[in-house]
Parts: sequence; structure tokens; C-alpha cells
Amino acid sequence: MERLLKFIFEYRAFFTFLLLELLCAWMLIENNQYQSTRYFNTSNKLAANIISTSQSIKEYFSLRDINSELANENAALRKKLEQRNQILYSLELNQIKDPTIVNRFDFISAKVINNSTQLYKNFITINRGKAYGVEPGMAVISNEGAVGKVKSVSEHYSVIISLLNIDDQVSSKIKRTGHFGTVQWDGSDSKLIDLKYIPRHVMPLVGDTVVTSGFNAVFPDGIMIGIIKKVKLSEEAPFYQLKVELSQDFGKLSFVEVVKSNLKVEQDSLEVKTKGIPK
Repeated sequence: MERLLKFIFEYRAFFTFLLLELLCAWMLIENNQYQSTRYFNTSNKLAANIISTSQSIKEYFSLRDINSELANENAALRKKLEQRNQILYSLELNQIKDPTIVNRFDFISAKVINNSTQLYKNFITINRGKAYGVEPGMAVISNEGAVGKVKSVSEHYSVIISLLNIDDQVSSKIKRTGHFGTVQWDGSDSKLIDLKYIPRHVMPLVGDTVVTSGFNAVFPDGIMIGIIKKVKLSEEAPFYQLKVELSQDFGKLSFVEVVKSNLKVEQDSLEVKTKGIPK
């Protein structure tokens, strides 16, 4: 305290001058309309800039929560869309609106916390596990299209086998013609995947849309996979060689939705009982 008082005493002339300058500025602003208007306009602009910068900083640090909320909202909206599609499909067939059919799929939003795209067998890790109802075998999609299937789960995490995995196959179809095939990655280009088993009597075209078939009760019908970019048919080959450009850029994958099929167990049990095929 003594040092502070000594400092003020040594520089008393400067502090007196500063005080008088501030007093003069205040009196000038108070007694002159032009200076008063300029002062308040400038101070308001400065205050607005400070508030705007502060708000921008707050919004930046809240982006994680905002993205999580948007992912949850997308999952809810996707469920409503799927319910609407099931209702329309039932009406087309003059079927009764079975609530089990209408609520066939549930969607669990999740954030990608680890992802590989450069290996032959690529996997994705998300921050949802058993605690959220995620189980092995569930389909995983994004806003852009199909992503893969859940391979293994822990209490709070899951590992997904990506479409960019040479061991993964997904039942698919050409949307325009309705012909079914299977997509499987060949391990080369992370933007392209092969569509197999399209017979030679079909006429696939560059630009045709490829979607999930819905045959395996894992993926909902009609989930985007990609667009046909290359069409090749050898003279004696029974099937086309088709290259599909993936709709999902796996290098930019941030949020996904795990698809819970509420009828998969029933379908699998019936098929095992009837055909004797393993799950």
C-alpha cells in the first residue's frame, strides 16, 4: 500500500492532468450536441462490436452441443419419414396400418470419433454402445447415404465395419430399373464401390442411382449408396462390371445414425425355422 501511495505521489502531476483532460472531454460532450452525438454513436458501435465478438466466441464453443442436437433432430425426422413411407406403402396395398410395421425402424444418432479410409479393411468408431441400445449387426447411415454395419459394441462405444471394407457386402438395387445386386468395395478408390451381379439383359446407364434394397431387414429400403459412373460388359460375362461413386465422402464423416430394425429378429427367426439357414 505504501508503494502504491508513493507511486501516485510521484506521478501526481500526470494523474492531475489526466483527470482534468477527462473532465474537459466530459464537459465538451455534455454541452455540445454534435460531439455528444458522435460520442454515443461511436461508443454504441464499439459496444456492438464487442458484444458481436463475444457472441461469436460463445457460438464457436457451443458448436459441439449444436451439432449433437441437430444429429438427434435428424434421427427423429428420419424416423417420421420412414413411418410416413410405411403408411403410404400400406395404403397402396390396401393394408391395415399395423403400428409395428409403421414403427419398423428406430434411429440412434452418434458422433464419429475414429475413422479410417486408406486400409483394405476400414472401420469406424462411434460414441454410442449398449447403453444406447446399439447391437452388432445394426445398419449405420448418414445424411448422405449408407455407411456400414455395427461389428462390435461396448457399453458406450461401437465399431462399424465400413462400406470401405473388402469383407462387407450390402444388398442393393438400381433405382430406375429395380434390379438387385450387391455392392462391395475392391480396396482401391475410396470414392468408388463395385455393384455386382447385375445380369447382362439389364440396361444400366451412367448416372443411374443405386440404393439399398431392404432385403436383409438391416437397412431400410431406398437408402442412397451412390451413382453409377462406369458401365462395362465383357462379351461372354454373365454380369456387368459397374463402378458406383459413393454418395458419402467417408473422409468427411462426422455424424451417423444407427438403424435399429424392430422386426429383424422376427424375420431372422422365421427364415431359420423355414429354411434352416444360419443367422
